[in-house]
Amino acid sequence: MDIKTRFLILFDTHAGQGLRVPDLPVDVAIRCGDLTDESKMHEFRASLELLRSINAPLKLVIAGNHDFTLDTPIFRKKAAEAESKFSIEPELVKGVYGDFGEAQQLFAGASDNIAYLEEGTHHFNLQNGAKLTVYVSPFTPSLEADWGFQFKRGEYHDFAIDKTADIVVTHGPPKGILDFTASGQRGGCEHLFAAVARARPRLHCFGHIHEGWGAKLVTWRGENASDDPSHFCDIDNGASVLVENLATLRPGKWDTAETVLEKEKRMQALKLDGYRGTSHCAGSDDPLKPGSQTLFVNAAVEALDEEDGAQLPWVVDIGLPAAAT
Repeated sequence: MDIKTRFLILFDTHAGQGLRVPDLPVDVAIRCGDLTDESKMHEFRASLELLRSINAPLKLVIAGNHDFTLDTPIFRKKAAEAESKFSIEPELVKGVYGDFGEAQQLFAGASDNIAYLEEGTHHFNLQNGAKLTVYVSPFTPSLEADWGFQFKRGEYHDFAIDKTADIVVTHGPPKGILDFTASGQRGGCEHLFAAVARARPRLHCFGHIHEGWGAKLVTWRGENASDDPSHFCDIDNGASVLVENLATLRPGKWDTAETVLEKEKRMQALKLDGYRGTSHCAGSDDPLKPGSQTLFVNAAVEALDEEDGAQLPWVVDIGLPAAAT
């Protein structure tokens, strides 16, 4: 029998300055990707302080493209360019960004059940009696691939997600799910989508595309993924459920005055809570069917437009298998 497990999910916090953390206990907190804005050591320290304020017995952390000092080859490249192109002394760089590997050591020495995770599969026995298998990756596609944990768009990256993974945590979205940019283009990764479609985890959470904030319970077509998985072929859209996105909360161009008022009231109520919650355990309105469905959550909390204010973290309840006794 699955064990109800509560996750607090927040991404793209960019050092977390002014971010309000929900004051409720959760089983696992996931604060992953773009922990900083400019990868400076004082920003990493602020991120750790925010993590320590979260009421959770396990706090998982991955990097994002802004956290380039956690990607040592890129950090070395940028430090060399600072000296050769701009005549910036290495000691000055070190004073702001730390030495090579210093940011990693900051997390390695952290207490309060904070775990910084490298790309790959990790296993945890949770305090609530559940077993958690999680695959994580900080890598995202980019045109230039000159920031942390990036590869050039169009190149292949191996997201080696095992079918035993309960949840997947990546910095960026899969192509076709909660990944529309402000320009109307999809910013997700097709290789990531294919890997997730084959593995079919219970939960996949990410950020990076700030305007893609939201959650969707996706129902997969068939018992297995297609030979070349894509969001066109492998999702049963008729059986999938949009939990929430920015369009369901913010006034739209064609909304009536009544609809605008309803959205404003809902948003105010959610802001008072400090999070958007959703439950997909047995007995809920939309219970998740493992192997047939995946809950996708884009939890980017920094809005694309500062005038819109911060976007809400997600609190998600799903069932996980019990740990062996």
